[in-house]
Amino acid sequence: MMDTNITQELKVGDKFPLTIKRIGISGEGIGFFKHVIVFVPKAVPEDVIVCEVTDVHPRFLNGRIHKIRQASRFRNPDVPALANEVGGLDFAHINYEDQLKFKADILRESLEKYKPFAYDKYMIRSTVASVQQEKYRNKAQFPIQEIDGEIRCGLYKTGTQELVDLPEMPTQMDLTMSAIRKIVQMVKDLEIPVFNPKEKSGILSMIVIRESVEFNQLQVTFITRSPKFIKEHQLIERIQKEIPEVSSISQNINKADQGAVWGDETKLLWGDKYLQEDINGYLFNLSPRAFLQLNSLQTDKLYDLVNQALEPNQRDILLDAYCGVGTIGITMANTVKHVYGIEIIPEAIEDAKQNAKLNEIDNADYYVGSVDKIYPQLLKDGINVNSIVVDPPRTGLENSLITTLVRNPVEKLVYVSCNPSTLAKDLVRLTDRYRVIYLQPVDMFPQTPHVETIVKLVKR
Repeated sequence: MMDTNITQELKVGDKFPLTIKRIGISGEGIGFFKHVIVFVPKAVPEDVIVCEVTDVHPRFLNGRIHKIRQASRFRNPDVPALANEVGGLDFAHINYEDQLKFKADILRESLEKYKPFAYDKYMIRSTVASVQQEKYRNKAQFPIQEIDGEIRCGLYKTGTQELVDLPEMPTQMDLTMSAIRKIVQMVKDLEIPVFNPKEKSGILSMIVIRESVEFNQLQVTFITRSPKFIKEHQLIERIQKEIPEVSSISQNINKADQGAVWGDETKLLWGDKYLQEDINGYLFNLSPRAFLQLNSLQTDKLYDLVNQALEPNQRDILLDAYCGVGTIGITMANTVKHVYGIEIIPEAIEDAKQNAKLNEIDNADYYVGSVDKIYPQLLKDGINVNSIVVDPPRTGLENSLITTLVRNPVEKLVYVSCNPSTLAKDLVRLTDRYRVIYLQPVDMFPQTPHVETIVKLVKR
């Protein structure tokens, strides 16, 4: 029984002893104080702590670690100092082998919350470890701001809009971080106007760098608040001289100070239109806005596991839903009869078409639009899709698409999820017509609670 009086008695700042019992779906530690659930960031199962209340809700409490009385055996003794400053290191306080176990637990917690049909009998395989646990991120997307006369470029302090300057970041690849710091110095030297959040002034608001692991090249994009980019030529000249790995420099214009990172207009300032990367022996051209998994070395493994789950054959007509630049469909195209790819971002579809040509794939067609609108049209046109891979954003599948998938069930469905909660919610409806064979968690984001999950489903 929950002690409902306790939440009325407690106030912010109160302290009490707490033993952490499990990991929550957002990666926080969970304990119980007088039968009331308490969520504590950075706490680990088997920690015995003094918890300080940070927020009181009618049915639960939020807290923080005031003191660790007895550290859990799962704790990593060598935590980077930045882990308490910025996001992206929310699991750095946990030993890596235990991170893998807890990621599978987060998946179980999500299933327990939404309870799709027969969820307690699902086979959840062990989480596949990342090839690299540090320095794995192939892309840095760092805001740059002028604050009290000082230029900062990095990430926001956890839960705030306070920008922390980052000379280093344990999860970013070395070449990417080195290039970011050199460019920040160039911006300072050239006195390029940088976004000032207090005064709402300045032009340059973000630096985005993507690294090709295969070709050791960098694609740089400057996100600006106006089309005018003061001293762009001097900046480009210095980048060419001082960072020879840079093969492409673009400008994206986003006049909004909040909301989406990217604006609609991107223009090439210098160099190659695309950055090229290799995935499982296939080449892919990437424009600045194109989506690609952030962990290059683990992406090969992820796509191998998707292939194993789908078991493609020459009779298959495959729908690559949320196809991005075509990576999944193209890596399977030679093993199926035909691929149809759908993606809402027009530039990504242009990239996908280019990538099909680049890899001499002639059995793939691509469509711009939302999957829930285009797929029913393909069915109306008599295209008999019998296998589907869905790789949606964190929000999961659109309700209307789930309706189409349930009304027109295919033999084989593979769901690639980056969010266990929306996956579990979507499975509630999908399991009306599909049976879950297994779930395979894959660690694409070491040092964070994020987990990618491949689900193999077949028609009932």
